[in-house]
Amino acid sequence: MKLSPLLLLFSLTIVCSCNVPGSNTSAPVNKYDEDVLHSVIVRADSAKDFAFLKPLAEKTIAALQQPTPVLLCQDTLTDQQKLAQLIALSDATFTQSVRSKTGEAYRCEIFGVYPARLSDMAGLQRDYQLVDCFRVEMYNYALNSATIAIADIKQQKVLSSNVQLQTQPDIPKYLKTLAVQIAASSAAVQQALGAKPDEAAALMASTKTALNRTRCERSGHLCVAPTFVKDEKALWAIVDLTEYRLAGIRWTSTGSASPITERKLQDDKITACFCDLETNLKKDGWALDYMLTSSDGLRIAAVSFNGREVLQSAKLVDWHVSYSGTDGFGYSDAVGCPYFSQAAVVAFEPPVIAALKVNNTAVGFVLEQTFKSELWPNPCNYNYVQRYEFYKDGRFRVAAASLGRGCGNDGTYRPVFRIAFAGIQNQMAAWNGTGWSNWAKEQWQQDMPASAHTPEGYAYKINDNNGAGYYMEPARGQFRDGGRGDNAYVYATATHAGKDEGEADLVTIGPCCNTDYHQGPEKYIEPAPDDLAGRQLVLWYVAQLKNDNAKAREYCWAESVLENGVYTTRSYPCFCGPLFTPVK
Repeated sequence: MKLSPLLLLFSLTIVCSCNVPGSNTSAPVNKYDEDVLHSVIVRADSAKDFAFLKPLAEKTIAALQQPTPVLLCQDTLTDQQKLAQLIALSDATFTQSVRSKTGEAYRCEIFGVYPARLSDMAGLQRDYQLVDCFRVEMYNYALNSATIAIADIKQQKVLSSNVQLQTQPDIPKYLKTLAVQIAASSAAVQQALGAKPDEAAALMASTKTALNRTRCERSGHLCVAPTFVKDEKALWAIVDLTEYRLAGIRWTSTGSASPITERKLQDDKITACFCDLETNLKKDGWALDYMLTSSDGLRIAAVSFNGREVLQSAKLVDWHVSYSGTDGFGYSDAVGCPYFSQAAVVAFEPPVIAALKVNNTAVGFVLEQTFKSELWPNPCNYNYVQRYEFYKDGRFRVAAASLGRGCGNDGTYRPVFRIAFAGIQNQMAAWNGTGWSNWAKEQWQQDMPASAHTPEGYAYKINDNNGAGYYMEPARGQFRDGGRGDNAYVYATATHAGKDEGEADLVTIGPCCNTDYHQGPEKYIEPAPDDLAGRQLVLWYVAQLKNDNAKAREYCWAESVLENGVYTTRSYPCFCGPLFTPVK
């Protein structure tokens, strides 16, 4: 039997050493395997440089012949995680997309098995014990889709299973190592750097990326970008993990940098107190629960003001970071917990609750979380702040900022907020210059400086059938936080019963480098928008923030400066996010 052309394209990976009971990952290699190996190695670069891929290809070909052609998790798993993996793979819904309609095996792989968090269980009936539940993430290379299951090892069943199209889970550790190995072994990288780089020096190796006009973009391939810093530049080695080859290299300018003192993360405390548990907060008439998620930042839920329900939840799903509008490459970042998370930038300290003051008068409170790379502000290290502002008069703001520095001085940051309103009788309207125009169906719109808004600055209105609700005021530089305006894409979608569309933790939902509305939320609208009126409404808000390192114009930037004989960090944050004001 010969592999089809489709399988030849997706024919290289590695089989997990932590095998699912009953699986056979040591099947004999058939006579056609050498043709497959040759095509993969030649496509990658050369047999000499990439000979280390051969044993991986042999294991993959054997796995593709199994009744359930799914590559098991390569990272080390506990016995409980192995059992959760087996339960997921025994579930017909979880595995319904591992073969084509004609029965050919797609290349699929379990990328991770993680202890479930409360944020994973949104929408599920509470007939489970959280300690018995695990989140199983599977990637389909052929369809560029992720399937997420919640497996209960005590009840021996899958509690939920959802497919997310055009979505990639966080990669396992072995793929990060392999990507660095491919990058360091590539002739183009060695020539650009003048020598073979130290694999241990690679930064951001597990963060998903893209390179426009390559297969990373056109075919939805899984790509990452191990990055090597040399002098005042960063070399991005963009590795295609679908075809196991170097897709391209790009240089960015990082500016001068000086070493900083390494600070140890408070991982244990943060995880135990804020990742494993929800915290209830009551203050200034507001009541809410908050917790750190695996990859959706700081999530708030069950938000009410003076006893009236306001939000089902709100969170920060992604940070899309694009460098160079011409070449179109960058990172799809996630922020989240330090443990059991592949978030690129993790929580650096516990959440902070502080007074919200205007002219030294307390008008409410702030709930804020910092996510930071440990070596920030060195090149290719990031620092993000997520902020919720709650006012005593019922207003609230969902905000975030990049504090720099990143992997270049020409980046555009696009944070993706998801804001789910409470109740099932919501309506969405936009100001058209003379009045409010209701959105009958799911849609998106870009808010620009020239867009219509009321004298108060409102651009949108979300209200129920009784007229109660909120006006939304996009950031246009008016919030006295240094923000220069969001130029945001605004999306309104309706929830569907029995279908998770982002209430539980999401993997990265959009590409890093699209410059239009294709940032991820549109997948819940296209190709056939649903009716909005009288539905539970989810608002998505994607700001666009252009960084700048020009003197006196710094924005989304950070640098080390010499002051009084020592290096200190100077940050120039770019805040974004809308303000919501109650409809009177």
